Amino acid sequence: MIVDDHEVVRRGIAEVVERAEGMHVVAEAGSVADGVRRAGLVHPQIMLVDLQLPDGTGIDLMKKVRLTQPEVRAIVLTSFDDDDALAAALDAGAVAYLLKSVRGAEITDVVRAVAAGRTLLDERTVTRHKAGHDDPTEHLTPSELRVLDLIGEGLSNREIAERLSVAEKTVKNHITSLLAKMGLQRRTQVAAWVAARKHSGWRAEPGDS
Repeated sequence: MIVDDHEVVRRGIAEVVERAEGMHVVAEAGSVADGVRRAGLVHPQIMLVDLQLPDGTGIDLMKKVRLTQPEVRAIVLTSFDDDDALAAALDAGAVAYLLKSVRGAEITDVVRAVAAGRTLLDERTVTRHKAGHDDPTEHLTPSELRVLDLIGEGLSNREIAERLSVAEKTVKNHITSLLAKMGLQRRTQVAAWVAARKHSGWRAEPGDS
């Protein structure tokens, strides 16, 4: 189920999900109240939830759905990212946190991982994120920093290899290394981290997301 107050955004996400093998959008909603009602009707396995909704937040929605359907796994998909939002999402039971700037394929990768029982958002992630004075990239090599930037631009491993004139295997090695140094687990989290540097203020006025 997809919950976002922007119809165009909902439809775009729905198209990405529907194109993925084995995935089906069972419902869409544009508010907390509508999301709670529809979740009660369709019993979704996964919820993709925006933080900003006209009658509250995605946090409110996740908490309400969790009361009656604790088995539903929620993924926050938003334009905004900050420490409070991450912590609140974890407290509300979210198992993943994505920014809307990620590529469609990465959204479906995360949905598939979450459906398989994986959790991509945990206390360690939130604690690390809150340590804002620590730069997780300070130990990256110049080559790893270039790969980091290109991941943030949305390039695939093959495109990065072409841009840097290196073998794709070399790019994969750089990514493995920078993930370890940054304390991240997957490429999607790197893209979200880069995008998060450009966004803040999840409690902004509705309509700004």
